[in-house]
Amino acid sequence: MDFSLIVHASSPVAYYAVWMVLGVAMAANLYDPAFATLGRIFGVGARRPITALTLAGGFASTVSWPVTHLLIERVGWSGTYLVYAALMACIAAPLHAFGLPRSRYETDLPATKGQRRASQDTAAARVAVHIGRFGIRILRVRSFRASRHICSQYLRRSGIEAGTVVWIGALFGPAQVGARLIEFTFGRNLHPLWVVRFALSTLLCAFVMLAFLGVSTGTAATFALMFGGANGLVTITRGAVPLALFGASGYGRLMGRLAAPFLLMQSAAPLVMAFVVERASDPAALALAAGFASIALVCFIAIRRPG
Repeated sequence: MDFSLIVHASSPVAYYAVWMVLGVAMAANLYDPAFATLGRIFGVGARRPITALTLAGGFASTVSWPVTHLLIERVGWSGTYLVYAALMACIAAPLHAFGLPRSRYETDLPATKGQRRASQDTAAARVAVHIGRFGIRILRVRSFRASRHICSQYLRRSGIEAGTVVWIGALFGPAQVGARLIEFTFGRNLHPLWVVRFALSTLLCAFVMLAFLGVSTGTAATFALMFGGANGLVTITRGAVPLALFGASGYGRLMGRLAAPFLLMQSAAPLVMAFVVERASDPAALALAAGFASIALVCFIAIRRPG
């Protein structure tokens, strides 16, 4: 119902207060809490449910971008918020309340050799994973903000029409789902470290392509496909990498510890990106996102698979 409150915010103080409540609510509904829940239910076998969840979530941008664009034209921004508030209250909330299993994976079952090694990994490896999670969280915040900025502002300033920008943005969803479907079908025996390294390399190639070839309808669409596919795989590995390295015992606690400081960064990211665009340029914002992608890739290359 927070969406309905923002419609009635009549002062800056009320507006900021509502967004603070929205921030708390959104933090509780992101992939990280969902992955922790799946870890509680499925334990070490949660990788495939994680992929299945992200398969459904991959079409969010494909559906929401055109629908939001249409709703704003028909009922305005306030009406759009009220429509989404109704959907959350009537569909999303009941599904969360009554649709999730209450069962819990028995983490006390005898562990395999690989799981024992993962849970007994060295402190240095744990630091490396934290650094890798830091890099990937920064990557997700910065690069996704950058992609949204490209589609909403950068492309339009480059001469691409608003309608074309919308369908380019809608390509993210199919690309995410396609990459996740391939991982779900063929990648079950591939360690998630290799998956995230491939995804980050693909993302860097997308940034390099845009930098050298410039912005056009073709390059923007290709960037959207490459970025969407890479982001789709990165989302899976955010939950799969800690599970593969440290096992199911304490997985939810680990995900919470890793996610908490980066939610603060996520809240600061729009301001930082806006500052970079205003004080520097759009290419500078892209370079910043590419830089964080490079940091994340180096971190995950440094991490060694246990066992």
